[in-house]
Amino acid sequence: MAKRKASPPAAVRRRLGGAGASAVGWALRVATSIVAWTLLLHLFTFLGIPRPTLPVARPSCLGGRNSSAAAEAVAAAGEAAHLAPPALRPRRLYKSNGYLLVSCNGGLNQMRAAICDMVTVARYLNLTMVIPELDKQSFWADPSDFGDIFDVNHFIDSLRDEVKIVKELPQKFSEKVPLSMQPISWSSEKYYLRQILPLVRKHKVVRFSKTDSRLANNGLPLKLQKLRCHVNYNALRFTPSIVALGNKMVSVLRRTGSFIVLHLRYEMDMLAFSGCTHGCSDEETEELTRMRYAYPWWKEKEIDSDKKRLEGLCPLTPGETTLVLKALGFPRDTRIYIASGEIYGGEKRLAVLKTEFPNIVRKEMLLSDDELRPFQKHSTQMAALDYLVSVASDVFIPSNDGNMAKVVEGHRRFTGFHKTIQLDRKRLVELIDLFEDQELSWEEFSVAVKELHMGRMSQPTRRRVIPGQPKEEDYFYANPHECLGPAKKRRERLKHIEI
Repeated sequence: MAKRKASPPAAVRRRLGGAGASAVGWALRVATSIVAWTLLLHLFTFLGIPRPTLPVARPSCLGGRNSSAAAEAVAAAGEAAHLAPPALRPRRLYKSNGYLLVSCNGGLNQMRAAICDMVTVARYLNLTMVIPELDKQSFWADPSDFGDIFDVNHFIDSLRDEVKIVKELPQKFSEKVPLSMQPISWSSEKYYLRQILPLVRKHKVVRFSKTDSRLANNGLPLKLQKLRCHVNYNALRFTPSIVALGNKMVSVLRRTGSFIVLHLRYEMDMLAFSGCTHGCSDEETEELTRMRYAYPWWKEKEIDSDKKRLEGLCPLTPGETTLVLKALGFPRDTRIYIASGEIYGGEKRLAVLKTEFPNIVRKEMLLSDDELRPFQKHSTQMAALDYLVSVASDVFIPSNDGNMAKVVEGHRRFTGFHKTIQLDRKRLVELIDLFEDQELSWEEFSVAVKELHMGRMSQPTRRRVIPGQPKEEDYFYANPHECLGPAKKRRERLKHIEI
């Protein structure tokens, strides 16, 4: 008996079923590819390997419909990888010896370095660290909390493979009065192991009431030095709102080409604290002296301003800075961003600098009033904006060697040894005085200034170590050479890393 032909509906169903299975299989392959690419990119990021470039889909020579589908699949994979959140590092599991509370003191960059040190101490002693408290009592009286400056969740997640960080003490410790103390400055890891760990084990909760410079520059195990860098350059990320405004400022500055940042630390608090009054009137000198005596924690009261200036311990005045910039060869149309708070003496004191370099800008000229309003009366947040612009600049020139100057210099070294001109203020004031006394011609002065700074532009070098004099030796965060490689290799590697 002859076989009956399949009815058309059945044949159609078989064809549709085959096509459906094929479509499902194709969709599964695309989905698998997306997941594989995403996991692969996260793996490359975790290992610090440059990300592979996704292939660009080329038109099929046959012009079939699968060619456009493949292009869409590749694009979808790239978009998924771009939008996916970063992979979390595996959590480090350890028995905690207790809780560490830290109350940071000082301005933004002093606190930033201190946070790096305290995380390192917590890791070394196997402690649980509570999100740091920021200074609200110093001259700046900024009420900002840690979360107003830094991305809290990123901070915790970035360090989960090193140390456990919590946002607050557990309830069972909330009514317990912690042991409060100030660690000895410039201490080695052995001090914390022998002196601090027994106290934490006994009291369970310890608060460090001061955190500035409490860890040595040198002599620490390499792993701890690298952890300090990891905290500073990876874990301490500013909040999205600060980053967005900082990026906008850099973008506006870049529209007209390169720019330099002048960290002109000629502010009232610095002059009062240091006792540097060169170029100030008698009335201004009296005002600065009164301010110095008004702050009991500023220990040095009687200061010889002239002697201190000749020792290179005073910030350059705006007028002195103008002479140095001209002598170094910066042209008149150089775009200069002034990173500072309110300059003591206001526009009058900046007049000489603006006359010689009229292309000067400040954050108030780059951002609208509405954009700046949330940051006003929050000097630490304003300093964070200056920090971002300073790190991104083509040249960074600080007029003194305070915390911002040092920490920014180190960050610029880390991102590829970008030029920071470290002014030799002791020799500069000698040259400036000789020039102003007409004992040097302009040409002689300019040549001397250039020669003086040929080796002071952030070239790769090792820190200067002075045993027993940690204040006099090179600061770890200004040149964390343990975390740096050859300049060329670092630039190539950092092309693929978002700092």
